[in-house]
Amino acid sequence: QVQLVESGGGLVQPGGSLRLSCVASGSIFSRYNMGWYRQAPGKQRELVALITSGGTTNYADSVKGRFTISRDNAKNTVYLQMNSLKPEDTAVYYCNANYAIFDSWGQGTQVTVSP
Repeated sequence: QVQLVESGGGLVQPGGSLRLSCVASGSIFSRYNMGWYRQAPGKQRELVALITSGGTTNYADSVKGRFTISRDNAKNTVYLQMNSLKPEDTAVYYCNANYAIFDSWGQGTQVTVSP
């Protein structure tokens, strides 16, 4: 089972940028489909972006054109570059790793977008 550690969250003004990182333990990171999810207060957790083991990406409509997911298999790391941030992007962001029967979550990192 892979262990995930997120970083890069914080407080940013509307229109600003942040880059989240998620470092995974283990030796088969390249086989995992990796995703970023978020959960705002009082709302369900939702998929933000996904990158497959083959590099195919998928985004929620609300972040298309603003967020970019990428991975560096040599560093066991997945990134989420977030540009043009809006107050509605405020949430706890979670990293997810999925492969076969394995499904792991990180502890989450808070992103707050506020003037």
